[in-house]
Amino acid sequence: MVLILAATPLGNLGDASPRLVETLRTADLIVVEDTRMTKKLMSMLDIDSSAPMLVANEHSEAGVIGRVLEAAAHSDVVFVSDAGMPGISDPGYAVVAAARARAAGVAVTIIPGPSAGISALALSGLPTDRFVHEGFIPRKGRKGYFESLATQERTMVFFESPHRLASTLTDAASVFGPDREACVARELTKMFEEVAWGTLEELAHRFAQGTKGEVVVVIAGKPAGATGIDEALARVEGLITDGVKRSDACARVAKATGIPKRALYSASISAHP
Repeated sequence: MVLILAATPLGNLGDASPRLVETLRTADLIVVEDTRMTKKLMSMLDIDSSAPMLVANEHSEAGVIGRVLEAAAHSDVVFVSDAGMPGISDPGYAVVAAARARAAGVAVTIIPGPSAGISALALSGLPTDRFVHEGFIPRKGRKGYFESLATQERTMVFFESPHRLASTLTDAASVFGPDREACVARELTKMFEEVAWGTLEELAHRFAQGTKGEVVVVIAGKPAGATGIDEALARVEGLITDGVKRSDACARVAKATGIPKRALYSASISAHP
């Protein structure tokens, strides 16, 4: 009588724990992102189960929460995504949030295991003591999105489509600076696994012709000692006081600090409308 979040292999079947195998074999209900993917995994792991499957993906998760929690109140329910840890940029979060909020209470536990973001972070060689998981990068407005992270000092972890990787790295370089350290981890634990280290500019060139597979991008945070947004805004206001137009002042400070002009201008307008 429990809801079990279960991590599944990213690609290498050897990463499937004995606990995962046994739990899938004995579950009363298996909640999946895609029935085809989970049935294929279970077949490859030689798991024989007659448990029904319930689909909970980005389109249907909200609509099946009641059924999942009702089942978990009197039976063992396993929640898996196609690969990695459910709930981390995958379905699962909404169900757990609902289980936590219910006064009647549904026990929730976890079978830990593979996570693409954490794996890429560990491989990146970038600081891991403080990091932020940003998830999927927006398809549109990428520069504005990156500008909102211009003062982020923690290592940043992103998921990206292989088809947009080159343009995303180029946009990131234009905002964070071409020399910002980064890492691209592709197809982790699979046959064509690739981990590339370098600056954003170097990585943009490396993947200029595109790539394939599942991609995680890890980007270093703003270097320690670099000018912060408050100090930069103070410089902008000082120039404005000296008679420099706001846009020109932001351009000068942006060039000197590496903080995007648009981010400075927006912050300056907000502080002094």
